[in-house]
Amino acid sequence: MHTRTLGPFKVSAIGLGCMNMSMGYGPANDADSERLLLGVLDQGYTFLDTAALYGLGHNEELIGRTLSDRRDQYTLASKCGLMRGPDGRPTLDGRPEAIRRSCEDSLQRLRTEVIDLYYLHRLDPDVPIEDSVGALAELVSAGKIRTIGLSEVSTDTLLRAHAVHPITAVQSEYSLWTRTPERKMLAACRELGVTFVPFSPLTRGFLAGSAQDVTHLSEDDIRCTNARPRFEPEAFAKNAALLRPFQDIADAQGCSSAQLALAWILAREDRTLIPIPGTKNIDHMAENAAAGDIVLDTSVVEHLDKLVNEHTVAGARYTEALMHSIDSEKD
Repeated sequence: MHTRTLGPFKVSAIGLGCMNMSMGYGPANDADSERLLLGVLDQGYTFLDTAALYGLGHNEELIGRTLSDRRDQYTLASKCGLMRGPDGRPTLDGRPEAIRRSCEDSLQRLRTEVIDLYYLHRLDPDVPIEDSVGALAELVSAGKIRTIGLSEVSTDTLLRAHAVHPITAVQSEYSLWTRTPERKMLAACRELGVTFVPFSPLTRGFLAGSAQDVTHLSEDDIRCTNARPRFEPEAFAKNAALLRPFQDIADAQGCSSAQLALAWILAREDRTLIPIPGTKNIDHMAENAAAGDIVLDTSVVEHLDKLVNEHTVAGARYTEALMHSIDSEKD
């Protein structure tokens, strides 16, 4: 797999989003996840993305015990500022003391002395971004983390944060059917020299052909909760009509539909984006890695743009209440 620049790091053009192995898409098996993580490095991935939230620390522990003896072979990203409270609901906490405590806990779980890229997982509306980033900057100075990232923020928040300390990466959802970053964020990242890291590049399994409507999903599947609208039966039936022509394009390119969705992202923004598809399946992990070798002609990219976009897809990205709570949606 070719490499791309992420701040001071050279990483694989496609990273691994590790959440699926601990939460979000039904149960996972630790033994299978350990085999997948070991296979990831052998497959050429050198960028792993986790968070304190994922499985309430389980995901970081999984990575720590499985890959601590190969720590020099990958760039590690984790996140702070978002956890689940006693009632099980996500709780934001961007206070400096909470960030420092979360970092120490993550370092222990990950069995490492330093986290390469440490994101503020979500903006805490009750804490100025300058305060949160100031705490992260102190962690850089202390050698606890190497670089700072932000997740799901608006361009205004990015600019304010970058004025406090250079931001290495911004992570947000971006795919053929979620184009919010195209409004302002991609241009802002380009101007500031910030790497953009798309999560859910496979549209939560939809364009990979592995997703179903909510009536077929387990209750602990994220698509049954905050990402529900596009997977509601009526909307899903409309969206499913896009899969056949999408697969036809993939067949013409000699790749799978999942690989085509990733290749579309890899072709954008002067080939600087680093998507992080998640999976619990070793075969899917290897399939995704192979997308790094696919180069799409401009005409194919334009065809895909017209076929799948926010105007041709039925249903919103998230529920209305959640959409209003996400800083990136203010762009």
